[in-house]
Amino acid sequence: MREMSGGCLCGQVKYSANADPAFVGVCHCKNCQRTSGTAFSVVVAVPKAALSVTGRLQAYRDKGDSGQELMRSFCPDCGSSLFSDAAAMPALTMIKAGTLDDTSWLDPKMHVYCSSAQRWTPIPEGSQTFAKMPG
Repeated sequence: MREMSGGCLCGQVKYSANADPAFVGVCHCKNCQRTSGTAFSVVVAVPKAALSVTGRLQAYRDKGDSGQELMRSFCPDCGSSLFSDAAAMPALTMIKAGTLDDTSWLDPKMHVYCSSAQRWTPIPEGSQTFAKMPG
């Protein structure tokens, strides 16, 4: 079991989880590029039941390619993007890796939506890659 903790930029929202990640991945979709303000989003997927959150969140309802809902949760005070909850993966919450207190253990091996990856963002050799979301 991995103990994780993190929070937003202003400190109003804090979270913890005690779970082995289901996956650690990099998403290169256009919506993740827009919400992160950069080339991709790194996420750590954990069981919803293992995540404890304090503080007030706001959410934006987005849709994935499947047409299913994706909730993007953020701090309403500082705007930090913290979590994504995809209807296609109802048992998991994806923590935005940059909000973790300790990121030293992260080693993403999966890259999704590589078809929209920025050409100036290299994907490491040996990574599992998918043009879109694996089905």
